[in-house]
Amino acid sequence: MQEGKITVDVVSDVACPWCYVGKKRLEKALAQWQGIPVEVTWHPYQLDPNMPKDGLDRTTYLTNKFGSLDAIQPMMDRLIEAGEDEGIRFNFGEQWLAVNTLPLHQLLNIAREEGFAEALKERFLKAYFDDNLHLNQTEVLHNIMASFGWDAQKTDAILNNDEIAYAVKQEIAHYQQLGVSGVPFFIVNNKYGISGAQPATTFLEVFSKLAPAKNLQDGDSCDTETGC
Repeated sequence: MQEGKITVDVVSDVACPWCYVGKKRLEKALAQWQGIPVEVTWHPYQLDPNMPKDGLDRTTYLTNKFGSLDAIQPMMDRLIEAGEDEGIRFNFGEQWLAVNTLPLHQLLNIAREEGFAEALKERFLKAYFDDNLHLNQTEVLHNIMASFGWDAQKTDAILNNDEIAYAVKQEIAHYQQLGVSGVPFFIVNNKYGISGAQPATTFLEVFSKLAPAKNLQDGDSCDTETGC
């Protein structure tokens, strides 16, 4: 425990639907928690760093990953049901587009420095999984970032900054070296790991007892093999 607070480092990717569910469940736990303050920090991860710049449409992406749309229907049904329980409306409509998330993590990197990474992460997740916005389009990103007070010039400067991109990749590599291979992954007090979109009760248990999360059953998550 650091200076009378609990720290939670969340490793996640915008392209991971279970990260969206996990975020909501963590928030539910934080709303119920009656103890010392909890400080949450968001960190990047890429399930598919080789995703083309133009992205992949729904059918192509899911077929490439799972062989057919029918093969993933049980998983999709479970995901949609879990989302509904947490107030998420997953929408994998015909306009849904899988994108390379590195540029989004670059924006989140600076948003973290400026103190609104959590709010921006929420906006990206909703845009990706509910609104079906194409997050590889500069105009879309301009509109989103304008709602946080950034002008187009600032957004473009961050998107085109190779040093920020490199810093994001190094941070991802750091967590991979620590053994993170699937997301969401939550690290409590730099010591205990919680894997997957666990229920709020799991976070509350760890907060109250600081029990080693490695003894807990893994929850649903996305990994680099399936990409969800």
